[in-house]
Amino acid sequence: MKKVILCPNPYRDTGLAAAREAAEILNAAGIRTVFCLPFRMEGGECPVPTRPLHQELRNSSMIITFGGDGTILHLAKTAAMRGLPMLGVNMGSLGFMSELERNEMHLLKNLAAGQFQRERRMMLDVSVFREGRRVYDNCGLNDAVVTKGAVARIIRLDVMVGMAALGVIEGDGVVVATPTGSTGYSLSAGGPIVEPTARNFVVSPICAHSIQSNSYVMSATSTISVRPRDVGRKPVFLSVDGGRAFSLRAGDEVVIKNSRYETELIRLSDKSIYEILRTKMTGVLPYEK
Repeated sequence: MKKVILCPNPYRDTGLAAAREAAEILNAAGIRTVFCLPFRMEGGECPVPTRPLHQELRNSSMIITFGGDGTILHLAKTAAMRGLPMLGVNMGSLGFMSELERNEMHLLKNLAAGQFQRERRMMLDVSVFREGRRVYDNCGLNDAVVTKGAVARIIRLDVMVGMAALGVIEGDGVVVATPTGSTGYSLSAGGPIVEPTARNFVVSPICAHSIQSNSYVMSATSTISVRPRDVGRKPVFLSVDGGRAFSLRAGDEVVIKNSRYETELIRLSDKSIYEILRTKMTGVLPYEK
């Protein structure tokens, strides 16, 4: 293993204490480390020397994040495009994608011995077409969300799967999630939980104005398109993985496909997704045999 990039969220990892502890564990195991902040730190001085992330990607073997799922999502596209696996240390609340909790960091020494597994997660490509031109491109690990603005009004969205009409969604919007994203906003919208290594899209209406509001599980080979209606009177926005909102106009088409990029997560334990769900969603302790 050439070098490991440590990416602490300075607003979660206070004083970068967890990242510094991880550096000590990895260095003692013979693994070089470098600190790179995932985003600019506002105010105050960083307690350790850091390097620009883009300069360290080429000669590194892995990225370890210290934060919540949002930190992993923030770095997922960059890591996937460079073919770098990620490992998350949870410093947030739920941390579905994080492999380790703060008190489990001693397991990092197993990286030096190659005692880990790689888990691939599908991603989605999101484009916006306006008058025949592509005006927006993005790649996400969790989801693409088309939703209303701040005004409490129903929006109407035409949703297509390939050449077939799924229907008109009337409500606050729609979430198109990957299996990884099925435990996020999609779950809050009433969508099902999908095993994270599966290859499907989940389409879930948000607060649909309907007695019957169904979520749909689609093949990863599907192309999903969303066209907002009445955009002039009712602002509509697109957001990928909770990132910066993109304002949609009348006639815009949001196209969502399976990406050729994948997120690779490192696993150091044998915890199943079901055990993680039991402990993090319900607070129930793991089943004892």
